[in-house]
Amino acid sequence: MPDDTTAVDDIVAALTLEEKLGLVHGAVDPEETATGYVPGVERLGVPEFRLVDGPLGVRVPGRSSTAFPASISLAATFDADLARRQGVALGREAKAHGQDAVLGPGLNIIRTPHCGRNFEYFSEDPLLSGAFAAAVVEGIQAEDVVATPKHYVANNQETGRTTVSAAVSERTLRELYLPGFRAAVDAGAGSVMTSYNRVDGTHMSDHHHLVTEVLKDEWGFDGYVVSDWFGTESTVGAANAGLDLEMPGISQEELRTAFGIEDSLDFEDHDGMPDATETGLFAEPLGEAVENGDVHEGRLDDMVARLLRQMKRIGLFDDEEREGELDTPSHRRLAESIARRGSVLLTNDGALPLDEDADVAVLGSSATSAMLGGGGSSEMDPFERIPTADGIRERASGTVTVERGIAKIEDFSFFEDSNGSDHGTVESDIEAATAAAEEADVALVVVRDTVSEAIDRADLGLPGDQDELVEAVAAVNDRTVVVVQSSGPVELPWRDDVAAILESWYPGQADGDAIAAILYGDADPGGRLPVTFAPQSDYPTADERAFPGVDDVVHYDEGAFVGYRHFDAERVEPTFPFGHGLSYADYEYRDAELTDDGTVSVTVENVADRDGREVVQAYVSPPEVDGVSRPVRELGGFTAIEIPAGETVIVRVSLDDAAFRRYDEDEGWLVDEGEYGIEIGRSTRDIRLDVAAIR
Repeated sequence: MPDDTTAVDDIVAALTLEEKLGLVHGAVDPEETATGYVPGVERLGVPEFRLVDGPLGVRVPGRSSTAFPASISLAATFDADLARRQGVALGREAKAHGQDAVLGPGLNIIRTPHCGRNFEYFSEDPLLSGAFAAAVVEGIQAEDVVATPKHYVANNQETGRTTVSAAVSERTLRELYLPGFRAAVDAGAGSVMTSYNRVDGTHMSDHHHLVTEVLKDEWGFDGYVVSDWFGTESTVGAANAGLDLEMPGISQEELRTAFGIEDSLDFEDHDGMPDATETGLFAEPLGEAVENGDVHEGRLDDMVARLLRQMKRIGLFDDEEREGELDTPSHRRLAESIARRGSVLLTNDGALPLDEDADVAVLGSSATSAMLGGGGSSEMDPFERIPTADGIRERASGTVTVERGIAKIEDFSFFEDSNGSDHGTVESDIEAATAAAEEADVALVVVRDTVSEAIDRADLGLPGDQDELVEAVAAVNDRTVVVVQSSGPVELPWRDDVAAILESWYPGQADGDAIAAILYGDADPGGRLPVTFAPQSDYPTADERAFPGVDDVVHYDEGAFVGYRHFDAERVEPTFPFGHGLSYADYEYRDAELTDDGTVSVTVENVADRDGREVVQAYVSPPEVDGVSRPVRELGGFTAIEIPAGETVIVRVSLDDAAFRRYDEDEGWLVDEGEYGIEIGRSTRDIRLDVAAIR
């Protein structure tokens, strides 16, 4: 059968109304492997279609896959090629599991540091988020698997996420929250998932302006729009708004059976969970709506055609076996490489890299479990798990002593034993930890936060007795190194009392090997912060009106001034700025030059006696325009590059047009005439050089 639009149209024309309805809502997967399942139409040779959870790895119940680092860790590499390679690996593993679409990447802007799913997202910056979303999408789809960027749009918190309405201006949407999705669509995404929340009072599944007028008509998106699970709010409203596929389309009991969920998940009583009693809205109710004219049958035909086009594009009609790969050496190496390159050295007074023969005390309850991620639909069951303590033992030449020191920090998990953590009861024993620290050359304390889908963090502090542990250890060992495994920004009240801090996010299955490689200097800590670290009271969402909202409305009054844009505008010094990250090497910048309207070049010399990895960042500062408020600077481009010891390279950074323009709600996109400053540096607060550009 030829792979063209005419062939799809012929299939749609041959389908009965009942068969069409069967292709626009989910059903129970007979193999019990898919997160979402469409049964196909055997009579016309339409194959089955399976959708599977991501984006940290392919999550198939009862099966193992590669557990990649959290998406925020991937973004911290500032290396989009790594993101594309991860996308390829996700596509290969999806095919190996018999799946056709990956439900990822997640790319919502990190608006508030409290969001329980920040670890699944990339950044507070739309350019960085868009670059990584596009790269992951390209990789997944290169393997003939459908990528599903999510959650469209303004899903920036978990508290009341199914009911809360984001009161957000069109300009703010255009400048901050939509660009990542536009980048994913331009990269060829075959699907987009709508979010649970409302935008300006309308649920996203029913939002005609954003789903049809913007996504489909303006951007030319020709794939299918799928609801989040139990996130379809109506039949007629959603169908006419542009939603194409209802998921899961089955009852809560069927979902529990299909996913193997027992009592660990309560849909009805949990604030962040959807109502699972309303389902099947695109089944019989949609058929009735078509028959009585509330939904035109041409709209139903379009829904079906959009899905069929993607199925044909990835080769499902070709009757050929779809070969994939699982747990390959290259996937394992890639997972470790991302974890290494995404680790950010926040502070270091010379304690790192560690001496080969140093005696090390590894402390903290999290040191003995690989940190795979937060709770929810991205939970993974990997083929291997390498805790931090095991990685240090394997790498160290000196003596390694392990003491937990504190009670286990409990996870919130949708799925029992998802992280493979040991469940033995261990009481806090900080005295044992400090005793081990006193005897060691170096005290390595591993700390973590706890987050999950459907729940936002109550505060930015570390849970349990972890701060107390760090303070006690630092008091007896002046070479205390802290490894932070977190979903995003955390408060570090002891940061001035320790010798070094390494932010490793959620490093995935290669946790221990990746961290050991950084700590011992086998690799340069090349990661940079994709988010700003600051006290929680300093963020623009510190007010209740901004987060979690009042009377089910969250007000985006800060506009585009999120993250570093806010801190720059308010002249507030963050704890660690966006783009920050130390290296074991030192660099000198010189000779910045704007080679054309779209590229800036700079000479960077590694003046150290060891190889390093630098991330050159370019920020664009706009001219002043009366009556127009714009950020002090916006990320315009970045380049990550390896620079050998003593060598000099010319680094070229392409500047994105988005950094020069602004959105006017009457006139659309505008580029103000005048002089733009191009700042080149290592973070928003470490600018080394600048040049001017006239527009």
